[in-house]
Amino acid sequence: MTGNSHEEGSRLLNLFGGHKYAPWRGSYSLSRLFLSFYLLVTGSFVVVALVADFVISSTLKGITDDYTSRFMRGTIIMIEDALFQKPYPEWSDLLKKLDQQFSYRLRIVDRWSLKLKPAQGEKLDAGDLVVDSDGDIIYHRLKQTPRILMVGPFRPNADASRTRIVPFDLRIRLLTWSLIGLFLGVAVWLWVRPVWRDLEALRKTAWALGEGHFERRAPEAKSSAFDLLTETMNGMAERIQRLIATQKELSSAISHELRTPIARLRFALEMLAETPERAERERLWQMMEEDLDELDELIESSLAYSRFEREQPKPQLSSVEFAAWLADEVNSLRILSRNVELSIDTGALPPEQRVELDQKSMPYAVTNLLRNALKYTRRRIVVSAEVVGRNIRVHVDDDGIGIPADERQSVFAAFTRLDRSRDRATGGHGLGLAIVRLVMEQHGGTAFADESPIGGARFTLSWPMSQSVTQP
Repeated sequence: MTGNSHEEGSRLLNLFGGHKYAPWRGSYSLSRLFLSFYLLVTGSFVVVALVADFVISSTLKGITDDYTSRFMRGTIIMIEDALFQKPYPEWSDLLKKLDQQFSYRLRIVDRWSLKLKPAQGEKLDAGDLVVDSDGDIIYHRLKQTPRILMVGPFRPNADASRTRIVPFDLRIRLLTWSLIGLFLGVAVWLWVRPVWRDLEALRKTAWALGEGHFERRAPEAKSSAFDLLTETMNGMAERIQRLIATQKELSSAISHELRTPIARLRFALEMLAETPERAERERLWQMMEEDLDELDELIESSLAYSRFEREQPKPQLSSVEFAAWLADEVNSLRILSRNVELSIDTGALPPEQRVELDQKSMPYAVTNLLRNALKYTRRRIVVSAEVVGRNIRVHVDDDGIGIPADERQSVFAAFTRLDRSRDRATGGHGLGLAIVRLVMEQHGGTAFADESPIGGARFTLSWPMSQSVTQP
């Protein structure tokens, strides 16, 4: 059992990233997780920002250039008219005078000295104003001459900024991106740290489960993203712990229960080999058949109990007419009642009362109570039913020895025997009533013992009559 649990724990641990938990890996892995996530977020943010900036700039550039052209056209035409009122040799002196009156520069260059895009060149030759790619200089061809009037740059010290190693606008962008990166890093750290703590807690819990410490539970998650995972892991650990405890209990109890019938079988076989008398041999054969029946009942009960305890399947409820259903279940066991008076009373039920139940598991509860009553009753067993509030109750009364008040709930625990000295005529394995308890839990109900009005013990099943099933 220990080896298997360790192996299963190791498999579970592999799902969480390692065979063994090493504390030194915590800070390194946290830094790596932070760096990876930070680079991913920052890279995605930069790409989105650059794409958005490109789209916006491309869209607005045409609008801005058109606005600049319209705004400056009148001024440029006035400068052009003033130039052509003078002879060409005087243009230089005139531009110097005009240049002093504007906050931007005026120059005349030859057409061939400009390096423009083909579309811009065609536009310039057609007589339109052309704005450079930075939106800082306007070019205008002076009528049909090969001379070009340059207006700008409009920004102060624009020429000087172009000669610097790091332009001013680039420095502003670098500073802005640095601040954005810093704030983004703080935000990512504040998000990653609780996530990492939850991952570490889950890893430690998985490691402990892999080492066989099935009582270990993951702490409450600090991040809402891990609430469901933490709840699932703790539920899994609790279920594993319960299953292992059940298997240990079953293994121990079954091995103990097997000893007595096996020992009797061995003794009967030895006696059978030494006994020539026919009557004695038949008696020994009968004893061996009873021991085999006891072994068969033990195995069947153990498998049923193990299945209910392990799976706890969701009940497949269906609505039945309860009086008829209960009568069928009781009548199926009349063959075992021998000289016992077995009666059923459903007179307290409303006519045609319908109850919702699982028709595969509920018969286990009723028949196990009847089998238990048959072991201890003297002459009479009464099965009755009634409605109490929204619950249906089934009572099984016998006139046997009864159960002490302080031991009435413990009888529903597996392998519990109140009378350790019982002989094999009344002996059981303590699993029948445990199965009854599991069936009632499956139906959202309870099972309890009390004093019977006919002198012995009363066992009662109680569960909701209606649980909103869809099957008729």
